[in-house]
Amino acid sequence: MSAAGSLLAVLPAASVLLLTVATTPRGVDPVAPRRLAAVRAAVVVGAYAVLVVEVLGALHALTRPAFVAAWLLFLLATATAVALRWRRDTPLAEAPAATPRRVPVGAAVAAGAGPETSVALADRGPAGGRDAAPVQTGGVRARAADAWRTASRGERLLAGVIGGLVLLELLVALLAEPNNFDSQTYHLPKVEHWVAQGDLDFWPTAIHRQVTIPPGAEYLLLHLRLLTGGDALHNLVQWAAGVLCLLVAARITAQLGGGRRAQLITAFVLASTPMVVLQATSTQTDLVCAAWVACAATLVLDGLRRRTGWGTLLGLGAATGLTAVTKTSGLIAVGPLLVLWGLAQLRLALAARAPAVGRVRPVGGVVRVVAGSALILVVAALVVGPFLARVTAEFGHPLGPPRLRESIPMERHDPASVVVNALRIGHTAFDTPLAPLRSASADAIIDGADAIGVDPQDRAITFGREVFPVPAWYPDEDRVAFPIAGAVALLGALVALVRPRRIGSGEVGPLRAYAVVVLTTVLLHTAMLKWQPWGNRLLLYALVLAVPLAGLWLDALLRRHATSTVATTGRARRSVATLAVVAVLATSALAGVLALSYGFPRRLVGSGSVFTTSDWDTRFLRRPQWADEFRWAASAVRDSGARRIGLVEQNDNWEYPWWLLLRQPDGGSPELVSLQSVLPERPPADPASMDAIVCTGSQPACAKLVPAGWRLEFRDYVGYALPPGR
Repeated sequence: MSAAGSLLAVLPAASVLLLTVATTPRGVDPVAPRRLAAVRAAVVVGAYAVLVVEVLGALHALTRPAFVAAWLLFLLATATAVALRWRRDTPLAEAPAATPRRVPVGAAVAAGAGPETSVALADRGPAGGRDAAPVQTGGVRARAADAWRTASRGERLLAGVIGGLVLLELLVALLAEPNNFDSQTYHLPKVEHWVAQGDLDFWPTAIHRQVTIPPGAEYLLLHLRLLTGGDALHNLVQWAAGVLCLLVAARITAQLGGGRRAQLITAFVLASTPMVVLQATSTQTDLVCAAWVACAATLVLDGLRRRTGWGTLLGLGAATGLTAVTKTSGLIAVGPLLVLWGLAQLRLALAARAPAVGRVRPVGGVVRVVAGSALILVVAALVVGPFLARVTAEFGHPLGPPRLRESIPMERHDPASVVVNALRIGHTAFDTPLAPLRSASADAIIDGADAIGVDPQDRAITFGREVFPVPAWYPDEDRVAFPIAGAVALLGALVALVRPRRIGSGEVGPLRAYAVVVLTTVLLHTAMLKWQPWGNRLLLYALVLAVPLAGLWLDALLRRHATSTVATTGRARRSVATLAVVAVLATSALAGVLALSYGFPRRLVGSGSVFTTSDWDTRFLRRPQWADEFRWAASAVRDSGARRIGLVEQNDNWEYPWWLLLRQPDGGSPELVSLQSVLPERPPADPASMDAIVCTGSQPACAKLVPAGWRLEFRDYVGYALPPGR
């Protein structure tokens, strides 16, 4: 990555920061206003990034100058918004400063108390004493300093661990080359195809996921690819999404009545979850999807107590569209959330009374809710619609070809099949290193399935040719389980549903309603998506939604059972509940640290460390035996002077290394053309028109496409073919 590329990459980040400043709510009414501003900035910038790709793609202008111009214009607009905001706020700032006062925790929470990573006020103990938290009128630095000063040692420890994990993940994300398996197959190749052809038109390919899987996260990667000229910063998209998940999850906790400690516990549990730790340094897409779902959730919760403004409606529409264009499974959560929002807005509309005569005026309010719902759908359609239109035009269905529609969604929905599928998904999500426990629970599920007449390996409820069970406890980004976070989140959701007053100090209605949405999301997920070994990462959006309930529950245990008095000695000792919470948090921290230190395929220490492994070898940590083979074949093709190169590959083969190794001397994209195609309307190229052919996977499949008289060389996984005379 060049120095100019590094500077250009600052444009999106600077835009987010400026927009956060410009959209911070005035006054003390919103909960956690700075985090709300971050949500607003994220969805606006995300929607802008998607629309820029769609517009420039339609104009066949996916080029670096066009993207630089788009971001300079956006940066200018956000800077102007900040300047206007500063001019409006200056008279307020020049007014005499109010004397700092102390307020009860409930008021502090309503005013936005919570960790902006430790910028919040919180509940500290019994009312009237340490329960009071100082409200400062100074800047961010002053508020942060005051929050740190008033925090307990436990809260400081929680914040320190969260910050340490986030910073170490940033280090790994910057040092490690993209090496996720799916990214080598279709996430990153689709970005390179867009750059090479300058538009978003589909292309002939043997890997249908390059064109059928929603591309929202890859749109964000495309911006970095064109701005920087390479993939050095690609991991930062998921890292930024992880940070956004932490901020939004903490805000949701505050919206549900949690104080500073509850919010810190929420962020701590989520930040130390191995799946989050590992995905935050990768080019996968699950954290991006989870972040958009969480943004929708926090905006919905704002609408449970007050009428939603038009700006928030636009944000809800953008978050919905971003979820759909990133990973359609996220809509399983967004759907119930929007239903909750609609019901809450209708309730508020029906409760509104005419100020003069006290009569109910439901009609206008209902019309407003209907109009708001329509606006949400229209904005979402603007974001995801162009992609769905291309898919529909290509395959005749907005969800793609039959092989995609039948491979992941459940094909049976009878109660017995759904129960078996849910049990298998739960077994994989809660997997632990305890082999006897894993075997016993798996055997029980298999025996139970047989008893109710369901084949536990039925293809209608099982992805591909996979066989249940599989171990998922080890720290691999594609399948690692989350037994700690999942268990406390599930228990927190159940307590919030059955005994909401035990964990919430405010209204029980919003808390119980949110728990219903979380549990509904989990049930819908298990009823709609087949079990697969990699299913844990597909559940990440639901975990992010559920963790705030875990934070509330764990904080309630600490608050209710912090100490007990021993009558015989008069000394205080920790209760069993407190020790259990401490043990859960300590184990969670250990799991997060181990995942960051020894996780796969990016780690800090040991074999394959980002500090001791070369860039090229890092890319191939999944399949180290292929590293030299790709170089060997690419070197022969380059030496032959070939310009037009044919691709032969199967559905799960690695394509991305060819885009790196065969790049033009000036950095331009190579001309790679597929000799196979699963797109009926996109025929493959003629092998005889190629200057060279590169192959991955099957030698017989490669040999069938090599023209007669060409020289074919093949090793274990990689091969190449050259015409006579080359």
